[in-house]
Amino acid sequence: MESLYLLIPFSILLAFVIGGLFWWATRSGQFDDLEGPGHRILMDDDSTKPDNKQPPP
Repeated sequence: MESLYLLIPFSILLAFVIGGLFWWATRSGQFDDLEGPGHRILMDDDSTKPDNKQPPP
């Protein structure tokens, strides 16, 4: 029972440390997509509409 007095605050502290490290990693760009732009350049962009302007007669 006495060990709970030590383990509960330690687990709460550990949860805050892990949360802080995750927040820091997210804010510093550790989870940015580095491969997406390289693959996106190879994909066809069919969503653009063709220009249907006709020259004046």
